[in-house]
Amino acid sequence: MTDTLSPERPQIERHRHELKRRRLTVSGIERLSPAMLRLTLEGPEMADFPSLSPEDHVKLVVPDGAGGEAMRDYTPRRFDTARGLLVIDFALHEAGPATAWALAARVGDAVTIGGPRGSQVIAGPIADWVLIGDETALPAIGRRIEEMAAGVAVTSLVAVPGGADEQVFETAAALDARWVHRADGTDAAPLLAALDGLTIGPRSFVWIAAEAGVTRALRDALVARGVDRVWIKAAGYWVAGQADASDKEI
Repeated sequence: MTDTLSPERPQIERHRHELKRRRLTVSGIERLSPAMLRLTLEGPEMADFPSLSPEDHVKLVVPDGAGGEAMRDYTPRRFDTARGLLVIDFALHEAGPATAWALAARVGDAVTIGGPRGSQVIAGPIADWVLIGDETALPAIGRRIEEMAAGVAVTSLVAVPGGADEQVFETAAALDARWVHRADGTDAAPLLAALDGLTIGPRSFVWIAAEAGVTRALRDALVARGVDRVWIKAAGYWVAGQADASDKEI
C-alpha cells in the first residue's frame, strides 16, 4: 500500500512481513564508542529475514531480571541473509534489560528476535535528504547513508555526548556529516541551533528521530520555516522518564 496525495509528494510504501521469531547466537562484540556497543548475531534462521527500510525494528527478547522476558525495539544496522548475520547497535543511554543483556553478552550466547513486523519505504521525487537524530537514531541513520545510491545528496545532523561518539560511514552518497555534542539528550537547543545552519530545499526530505520532546521541537521549527509536513517524517525513539516508551509517528 502506498500513501500519496500527489506524484509531486514523497510516498510512504508500507510492506507487511510474516511475524516470526528467530533464535540467533552472539558471534561478535565491538565497543564502537563510549555510547555505542555493537553485537553481531548469526544463525540459519536469518536466511529469510526481511528488512526493506533502514528504520525497521526487530524485537529483542531478553531476560527481564525477574524470571520473565522483556522485549525492546532495535534497528537492524546491517544484515546478510546469505551469511546468516544480523548486526545490532546498542545506544548505552539507559540501563534497561536489553542494555544490561548486551553489556553482559559473550560470544556464544543465544538470543531471540522477533520481526520486523513491517517496513516503511520512503520514495518519490526527493532531491536530497536531511537526517537528524541522536545516538538512538544512529543505527537507522548510518544504515540509510550506507545504503544510498552513488551521488545522492544527504546531510546528517546527529547529537552525541562527545567527539568520541562520532562515527564514520562508508558510503557512495554525497554525504555532509555534521555532529553536535550535548550533555542532555532531552535538550533540543543544540540541535535547534545547528538546524538553523542547514539549507532545506523544496524537495528535501527530512527524517528525524530522537527523544520525543526533542523531535517535536525540531519538527515544529521546520514547519515554522515553511517546510511542508509531508516532507518530514518524525519519530520519538524514546520518551524521557518513561521506560520502554516511544512515539513512532510524531
